Amino acid sequence: MRRYWKVLFIFGLQLLAASVHAEQINVNALRYWNTPDQTQMLFDVTSSPEHRVFLMNNPSRLVIDMRNVNVKRALSQPAPSHPLFSQVRVAAKNNTDIRIVVDLKKDISPKSMSLRTNSMNGRLVVELLGKAQDATVKIAEKEEPRITADKMSTVKVSDVKPVVEKVVKEESQKTVNRKVAAAPVEVTKVAKRDKDIVVAVDAGHGGDDPGAHGQNGTEEKKITLAIAKKLADLINEQPGMKAVMVRKGDYYVDLRKRMQIARAAKADLFISIHADAFQDATVKGASVFTLSNKGATSEAARWLADSENAADLVGGVSLNDKEDVLASVLLDLSQTATQDASVNVARKVLRNFEQIGELHYASVQKAGFLVLKSPDVPSILVETAFISNPSEELKLINTAHQSKIAGAIFNGVRSYFSKEIPTESKVAVLDM
Repeated sequence: MRRYWKVLFIFGLQLLAASVHAEQINVNALRYWNTPDQTQMLFDVTSSPEHRVFLMNNPSRLVIDMRNVNVKRALSQPAPSHPLFSQVRVAAKNNTDIRIVVDLKKDISPKSMSLRTNSMNGRLVVELLGKAQDATVKIAEKEEPRITADKMSTVKVSDVKPVVEKVVKEESQKTVNRKVAAAPVEVTKVAKRDKDIVVAVDAGHGGDDPGAHGQNGTEEKKITLAIAKKLADLINEQPGMKAVMVRKGDYYVDLRKRMQIARAAKADLFISIHADAFQDATVKGASVFTLSNKGATSEAARWLADSENAADLVGGVSLNDKEDVLASVLLDLSQTATQDASVNVARKVLRNFEQIGELHYASVQKAGFLVLKSPDVPSILVETAFISNPSEELKLINTAHQSKIAGAIFNGVRSYFSKEIPTESKVAVLDM
């Protein structure tokens, strides 16, 4: 009798699996987005489909195969002005699968562009990325670090210290050798050096991610871009400083890629601009965030787990030829210095916000925001106001108040860099 029920149970599971498999995934819509270095197709889907994407030549086509998928309505076509896509065709396969063929306006190859897909939150995103840009931002996904907490607990400081001192000595000697032939440093109030201070300015959200909405329909993505442009103008007007806009228009940039763009630009500071929202419309005020210790720990594990990251530079020292423990120590030193600098600049920015409006938090806050996780670029996130508050929404859409917000951020940044000059930077005297 027990065997009978066991067979019946297994049979029931098979029927359930078959019914789940038979329930097709719906593709409800297709949208297109372009950025300076990538082209995206965004499929609205009811759940993540199994898929494969590849390129074909003669003629040039992008092919997307999806399993167990149904297209509910005709997919939208790319605009005639689209730089790469000509038209999109859909064909059924095996009564359950579909093939989407995108005719391309020019020949591309794996050498010139790379393909990437991302499936989450009811979207399947297919991206074509230029190889030059992709090389600076590609990060492999792995779950476990090379070095575990158990291994770290067995390491003595006395064992690591001589190796760290050796690496620091070697890197210092390299720096000395590079500077032997250099001309004497000219000194005014601060030393003038070889490069501009670079500030990466990140306008939150963008493209199909509008961010929060005000009661009058104001979109956060538009406010953040307007303030970011004003802040960039102030930075570029300051001798010895240069702004790099993470996004320059209304398109979405992946959160991790935002900090990678900053690192690729060798930024000395990363500023992400947002406008907060809450269910209670009376809540108001500005806030400034830096990375939490938990967020830093998780990012350290990711870097140490990834051979591509390990080959990169952290604090000017390459990790790819270092022992696991030493790499972990060097990364920790870099992160600690970065977090200290982030808190320092965040305090100065927050102090300047007191002069233009209310503060939601009177002290610097810590959170695990992904855009703040660069281990060697000091990073802050500024919540300029609550767009969900009607009075603050009106201020946020006012260009004069946007300029005040940009000015408050800039004055905090300028105050920080007047005392903390990055190595090899050239800075004119900062009039305070």
